[in-house]
Amino acid sequence: MFAAIKENGTARLSRFVQEYHPIVHVLLIGTVLARAASSMSMPFLAIYLSRDPALSPLLIGAIVGLGSLAGTAGGFVGGALSDRLGRKRILLIALFGWVVVFGGFAIAKAPILFMLLNMLNGLCRSLYEPVSQALMADVTEKSKRLKVFSLRYIAINVGVAVGPLVGAYFGTMQASLPFMITSGIYLFYMIVLYVLLQWFGIRRIEGEQRSGITVRAACGVIVKDKVFRFYTAGAIVGAVGYSQMTVSLSQYVEKSVTEGAALFALLMSLNAVTVVILQVPLSRLFEKFGPMTAIAVGSCMFAAGDVGYALSSGWTSFMISMFLFTIGEILTYPAGNVLIDRLAPEGMRGTYFGAQSFSSIGHFAGPLIGGYMLARWSGETLFSLMAAVTLSGTYFYWKGQEMTKIVHKTHKNSEK
Repeated sequence: MFAAIKENGTARLSRFVQEYHPIVHVLLIGTVLARAASSMSMPFLAIYLSRDPALSPLLIGAIVGLGSLAGTAGGFVGGALSDRLGRKRILLIALFGWVVVFGGFAIAKAPILFMLLNMLNGLCRSLYEPVSQALMADVTEKSKRLKVFSLRYIAINVGVAVGPLVGAYFGTMQASLPFMITSGIYLFYMIVLYVLLQWFGIRRIEGEQRSGITVRAACGVIVKDKVFRFYTAGAIVGAVGYSQMTVSLSQYVEKSVTEGAALFALLMSLNAVTVVILQVPLSRLFEKFGPMTAIAVGSCMFAAGDVGYALSSGWTSFMISMFLFTIGEILTYPAGNVLIDRLAPEGMRGTYFGAQSFSSIGHFAGPLIGGYMLARWSGETLFSLMAAVTLSGTYFYWKGQEMTKIVHKTHKNSEK
């Protein structure tokens, strides 16, 4: 019996390895390592900064939020350049930037240095994330891309499941140690990724996918795409709500319950473990309903989680709220990637995935709003408002879908 189970598992693993290009596997493994490293340190940045009595919640929100603002244009430019110059250069530049960022976090003392480093962090993320997604799509058949996006999301959360607990452990020894370790892991990944991309023929793949389009021309295409503008508006609104989880929630939890920092680490790991366990079955369940349905249901779950945070007073209630919030995350983010992949013209996939970074406007505004409301009112008011904000974002995705149907109908009529 056990031999049969082992043989069946081996066969599944073999099919999985053969189903996708080796570069997809390289990026998935790298995503686990990179996210584990990042989540060892970044979720605790707000807590790390809050220990300085000179920094108010509003200023902490500004420091964290500036990272997202810096990435707003960076992702679009990086994505467009990757369509023109190739994916490898942009990926390696982003990874080297992260080596500098987390090394700097470990030794920085002045608030202005944290601001500058976190701006560079946001820029690196805005370069790496869309280009890695575009490269995965480049080497994957269209029918399998939803699965690849789901696998990537699982890989992200495998890393995030481990990172906060490891970060909390090392943080008890020395506050700067998680940042130093993170810098070293990114350096290791950068070197390994370069070697493996060369080994698996990145030059040939880039030669097949390059469009030669300039950044200026790509900007013109994006600006004229009305559907993309609605999708971006929906992503910005969603980002305002989602950003509260990593910034405002950490401060709110630490002040609301005993051992708040430990609870927040547990919540982040619960978030990641839930994604790892439920991502595949929920993706399969909603695949037949389409991405718009997944986004609508996901927004409702986000709102339920926010209301739960507002009403929570102990560990159990916060954990239930995080579970509901995570179901929303599972449904909305891969579905959003599918919408962008379907919308992007061939040869401009990097540009469109990169332009998703405009949603970072929401990640910038969110911490500022959260910090202001925490300082002036309360966490209960903040998360109740965020529930309503998150629900409103569904309208923009729906409007974009309706415009897509009109465009397709017009094309069909013109062909007749």
